[in-house]
Amino acid sequence: MQAHILEFIYLIASVTFMVGLKMLSKPDTARKGNLIAAVGMTLAIFGTIFLYKDAQGSHLGNLIWIFAALVIGTVIGLYMAKSVQMTAMPQMVSFFNGMGGACAALISIIEFNHIQHSGSEVGMSNLLIILAGLVIGTVSFSGSIIAYGKLEGKIGDYNLPMQQVFNLGLLAGILVLSGLMIFGQVEGNMWFYIILGLSVLYGLIFVFPIGGADMPVVISLLNSFTGVAAACGGFLYDNYVMLIGGILVGSAGTILTVTMCNAMNRSLLNVLVGNFGGGSNASGANKSASGGTTRELGISDAAILLKYAKKVAIVPGYGLAVAQAQHACHELESILEEGGVSVKYAIHPVAGRMPGHMNVLLAESNVEYNKLVEMEEINPDFPTTDVVLVVGANDVVNPAAKNDPSSPIYGMPILDVESSASIIIMKRSMKAGYAGIDNELFYNPKTYMLFGDAKDTLTKLVSEVKSL
Repeated sequence: MQAHILEFIYLIASVTFMVGLKMLSKPDTARKGNLIAAVGMTLAIFGTIFLYKDAQGSHLGNLIWIFAALVIGTVIGLYMAKSVQMTAMPQMVSFFNGMGGACAALISIIEFNHIQHSGSEVGMSNLLIILAGLVIGTVSFSGSIIAYGKLEGKIGDYNLPMQQVFNLGLLAGILVLSGLMIFGQVEGNMWFYIILGLSVLYGLIFVFPIGGADMPVVISLLNSFTGVAAACGGFLYDNYVMLIGGILVGSAGTILTVTMCNAMNRSLLNVLVGNFGGGSNASGANKSASGGTTRELGISDAAILLKYAKKVAIVPGYGLAVAQAQHACHELESILEEGGVSVKYAIHPVAGRMPGHMNVLLAESNVEYNKLVEMEEINPDFPTTDVVLVVGANDVVNPAAKNDPSSPIYGMPILDVESSASIIIMKRSMKAGYAGIDNELFYNPKTYMLFGDAKDTLTKLVSEVKSL
C-alpha cells in the first residue's frame, strides 16, 4: 500500500514540475510556477523518506543525518537567496547548478563503491549509467564553478597551446577509459577515480577559455548537463520523479542553449571554440577607431527630450542592474506616462548576464509585464520612436553586429535603436561592454552620451522632468 502511495506522490510531483516549468515561461506566473514546483519537490523528498522501502522491506536509515542535511541545506539556501543581489543572480544560478552536478557525481561514486564493497556483479547497463552520471555531473560541477568565478570577475580567460586539440584528446580519453570499464577490459577503483579526475580537469579547461559574453550560453549548457546527470540517477534508482525531473532540466537547458545561440546568430560549436567576449580592450578616449567623436548631454537637455517626446523606448542592460537603478527607471517611466508619453522597454534575449535577467530585474520594481517588449516585436517600432534611452546596455545595441564583418559580434541580432530619432546612452564611462569591443553607436550623430551612475542620473532626470 505504501509503495502505491509513494508512486502516486511521485506522479503528483512530476506533474508539478511540468506545470511549474510551463508557468516559468511568463513573467506574471513565474513566481507561482516556482512555488508549485518547489511544493512538488518537497512532497517527493518527504514521501521518499517516510514511505520508501527497499527489496528487503526496510525503510531508509540514517534519518538523523538526512534531516540534519536538509536543515543545513535549507538554512544556507534561504540565506543565499535572501542576501543575493540581483546583479549576482547569474553567479548564484551557476553555483547552484554546480552543486546539482556534484550531487549527481556523488551518487555515482557512492553506488560504485557500494557495488565494489558488496562484491556483487555489476551489469554493463548499470555501469554505463554510473559512469555517465559521474562524467556528466563532474564536468557540470567543475565547469559551473569556473563559470561562477568568471561572472564574479575572479577568474580570467585562459587558453592553453592547441586548446581545442587538448580538449578533444582529453574527452576522447575519458570516453575510451569509460568504454573499457563498461566492457570489462579494465576494472577497479583506480580506473574509476582516474576517470573522475580527468572529468574534473575537462570541466575546468572546457570553460576556462570561453569569453565573458558567452557565459550565459555556457551556464545554460552546463545546466542541461546537470539535468542529464540527475536523470542517470533516476535510471540507477528506478526513481521516476528523479528521472522526469532530470529530463525536464536537461531538455529545458538544451532548448534555452539553442535559443540563445540563435539570438546571437551563432552555432553552439562557435560559442565553445570562439572565445567571444574576453577582456575589455576599449580605451576611455572620446574617439573611435574611425575618428568619430561623442556628444555629451546634460540632465536638463535630456529631461526636455524625454518630456516632450511622444514615444520613448528604454533599453536596460547590466549597468542598470549594477547600479540597482530599476526602481528609479520605473519612476521615470511613470512620470513620463503621466505626461502623455508612451514608454516601452526593449528587451534583448541575452541582455544582462543570463536570459530573463532584465525581465526579473524590472519585475522587481513593479514594471507592468506588457511594457517588456522582446527584440523581434520592438525593432519595427524604432523608426517611429522619438527617443531611445539606453541604460547600461552596450553590445546588444552595437551596429557593428550588422555593419562590421570583422567584429566578433557580427551577425548577432541587435536592437535597432540607431533608426530612432534620438538616442541617449547612459554610461559611467566610455569603457567597452561585456564583449570588450568599441560601440560605433556612441559616435552616431543622433546619439548623446549622458555619463554618470545610472541610479543617480535617473533620479536627477526624474526631478528635472517633474520640474518642467
